Amino acid sequence: MRRRMRKLTVILTAFTLVTAMAYSAGAVTLDEAEKKADELENQKEAVEEEKASLENRLASIIKQADETKQKLEEKEAEVEAVENELVQARNDADDQYESMKLRIKFMYEGGNTQMVEMLMSSESMGDFLNKAEYISQLSEYDRNELIRYQDTVKEVEKKEAQIQAEYEELNDLQNQLIDQQSEIETLMAENEAELADLQSQIDENSVTLKELQEKAAQAERIRQQQQQSSGSGGGTVIREPGESVVSGNGYFTHPCPGYTSQSSYFGEVRPFDPVPHKGHDYAAPAGTPTYAAAAGRVTMAGWSNSAGNWVVINHGNGLVTKYMHHSYLCVSTGDYVEKGQQIGGVGTTGFSTGNHLHFQVELNGVAVNPSNYL
Repeated sequence: MRRRMRKLTVILTAFTLVTAMAYSAGAVTLDEAEKKADELENQKEAVEEEKASLENRLASIIKQADETKQKLEEKEAEVEAVENELVQARNDADDQYESMKLRIKFMYEGGNTQMVEMLMSSESMGDFLNKAEYISQLSEYDRNELIRYQDTVKEVEKKEAQIQAEYEELNDLQNQLIDQQSEIETLMAENEAELADLQSQIDENSVTLKELQEKAAQAERIRQQQQQSSGSGGGTVIREPGESVVSGNGYFTHPCPGYTSQSSYFGEVRPFDPVPHKGHDYAAPAGTPTYAAAAGRVTMAGWSNSAGNWVVINHGNGLVTKYMHHSYLCVSTGDYVEKGQQIGGVGTTGFSTGNHLHFQVELNGVAVNPSNYL
């Protein structure tokens, strides 16, 4: 019976090794994938809000451009009308001038040559009018008609200039709106590209997240199977020959029996870390069971970016042990564990370069050499 149970444990451990390696081999952890999923959804929501804002701006600009176009068409009609009005005013002025010349002719025929001489010597109509002020023979009617002509032409020219200025202003506004519309359409194209990229990342991360969730569930099933197989032997964990729960004559049992060789020791300064190492590292295959070095209360059993899946046990009197980088955990925060009780399986989660158990002992909050207790 013991041989069959031992065989089952070996098979389960080997399966755990494969699963744990697959679960921890990727650069992204389950927590990181879930966090990334939330971040991507938040980014997508922000970009979609920006898209809605751009669409509203574009609709407003298009509406304003349509209104401006209509005003331009109306202003063009006004310009055409005032140009016709100006032509008519100038024609009226010419008619008035011709009538005045005709009266001067009559005056000449009546024997008054002074008006003819003044007309012939004038350089322009303005010059003529200035001289006419001093010619008593010019009738009041003619002077009034000439003044009315000048006023009419000036008023129409002023009106034309104003309407033309309004037209130019509207035309400038329309050009600005066209530029703004083009700019927003460019921003919308960039927005669409960003949305497509985010959706691609979301889809890719969803695949990764699903794979990690499946592997985590598989690792949990294996852990439960190991616990059940261990429990069927009367509550005693079955170990391979050569393994011993207690190693040495110290106060603690060894946390990873059968793999007592240290890959990194307490106080060692490693090339990648200038801070002296705070514990012992024991290299072992992924999934290798790890055990509580002494009885105590689990104050932490969960995830840390640096320690990966880790366990902290308080043994009382200021003595604490820490176990890091597990591929899976068998205990939860708040549990009371006995000396030699399995707490997890070796892994390479968190800041780790390979499968191993980091075992750390602290006394009153200060890391001490674990060898003093083993």
